[in-house]
Amino acid sequence: MDKVMLSHGSGGADMNEFLKDFILPNIYADTSKNGLSEDAAVLSGSFVPVVSTDSFVLDPIFINGTNIGEIAACGSINDVLMMGAKPLFITLGLILEEGLALDELKTVLNSFGKSVKDSGVSVICGDLKVVPKQKCDKIFINTTCIGEKRVDIGTKYICEDDIVLISGDVGRHGACVLSFREGFSIDIKSDAKCLVKEVDELVKSGVKIKALRDATRGGVASVLNEFAKDIGKKIIIQENEIVVNDGVVGLCELLGYEALELANEGTFVCVVDKSHSQKALQILQKYNPNARIIGHISDINLGIVVLENSFGSRVCVYPRGELLPRIC
Repeated sequence: MDKVMLSHGSGGADMNEFLKDFILPNIYADTSKNGLSEDAAVLSGSFVPVVSTDSFVLDPIFINGTNIGEIAACGSINDVLMMGAKPLFITLGLILEEGLALDELKTVLNSFGKSVKDSGVSVICGDLKVVPKQKCDKIFINTTCIGEKRVDIGTKYICEDDIVLISGDVGRHGACVLSFREGFSIDIKSDAKCLVKEVDELVKSGVKIKALRDATRGGVASVLNEFAKDIGKKIIIQENEIVVNDGVVGLCELLGYEALELANEGTFVCVVDKSHSQKALQILQKYNPNARIIGHISDINLGIVVLENSFGSRVCVYPRGELLPRIC
């Protein structure tokens, strides 16, 4: 047997053996505890829970430097991190297409499992379904990540003179997916990564964090516009401070995309108190030299984002339309 079969999702002996003999070992699950063989779990401990749920539909499922498994783990874990919480548990729901090669599935599961394990997160339960051929893009993944609240942050705490930072360069994930999907010979590697270490150090260092947001679908442009709309203030961004990979620049020029609107899977926007901005920058640059201070919150009561550059300034609009679907 080298492919997924419909019987693997039937609920009978084939499914049970598939879960225990193939799925669980390849995500490094502790089989002495609840795993994918259970579709529910009981959590113990007294803490304020932070929960994020997400579904992942990547086409193609393998791209330069990553795959849907790593992206599912990172995306869900990062969402909880951005709420000022420590990720603790994660669920894994799999929808597999009949005929999916087991070698491909093993690679996806290993990537998911390694990312989860490296982040100190436990898989607590999950679910498996198999659908007929051509009914999904090989594999769809659903996750729910649960964390423990550590710091109280959010856009309601942002005020004038606060500083805006970005943890790395922008647009690489979206550009990577697009180049693979369309067959362009441009070497762009996705930025997918779990952000546990950098966020953990920011919190433990005492940096006064106001808000965090990972720049996934809609990219940095969406995050900044969401912040501006929430606080009703003008956000001024120095566009020349934002690092964009040469390959991303070339692809955007070729196809007319805006790098700030392309998705990232390992880059986040951070707003901190002005007095803590240099400390925050030093921490972020330990993990990514492309981290930068890119702007500030003005005192103007106008919920827009303005990009200033060597040619003048322009409004950074909220992305609209289809953009690039099925990227995460």
